[in-house]
Amino acid sequence: MSEKARQHRFSPPPGACDMLLIRHGETQAAVRGQSFAMVDGQGDPALRPEGEAQAREVAAHLGGWPIAAIVVTKMRRTHQTAAPLAERLNLAPTVDPDLHEVHLGDWDGGEYRFRAAENDPAFLRARAEGEWGHIPGAETTAQLQTRVRRGLMRVAGAHPDRLVAVVVHGGVVDAAMCVATGARPLSFAGAANGSISRLVIDGERMIARGFNDVGHLAG
Repeated sequence: MSEKARQHRFSPPPGACDMLLIRHGETQAAVRGQSFAMVDGQGDPALRPEGEAQAREVAAHLGGWPIAAIVVTKMRRTHQTAAPLAERLNLAPTVDPDLHEVHLGDWDGGEYRFRAAENDPAFLRARAEGEWGHIPGAETTAQLQTRVRRGLMRVAGAHPDRLVAVVVHGGVVDAAMCVATGARPLSFAGAANGSISRLVIDGERMIARGFNDVGHLAG
């Protein structure tokens, strides 16, 4: 029997998936009166130059990691963010159908940004109560969290004992971290563009390992 015991060092349990949640790079600015391009009723802006630079910084940081797969959403900003990393690792990203951004209803396509900046009462209520459904026509927080959890579990189930990069959206990062920790909805809102958060998924258990790492970003 050893006379010394060092502190525990975490490692993912056997069969678990180690998951890097990467928020996409910064997208083009909304212009009042003009909608973004849309996909399935949701705004689909492209990356702006700063976002493209963030994507390259993510790739430079993670290019040497043993990433086995890259997952993106149906929105092009996640494809564009993943592209430099996919090229470095020679991996073809796959699309998960449940990990797209929160559906903002009547405020989708760019309107949400103006409503938030102007402190629209519905925005303030949504933020105060952690309920996306206060926005006209938006999906509810429960709906968002349910599908995000379903998507993450699907990815984890397909990649046991693997490290996976999942390029997603700010609302998805928040939903994932809140589900994992049991925190109040929107407790993890505001993850930076190009940031990396981390989850380990072991069967039905989700273990939060990091949030909003931006040390690799020059800005």
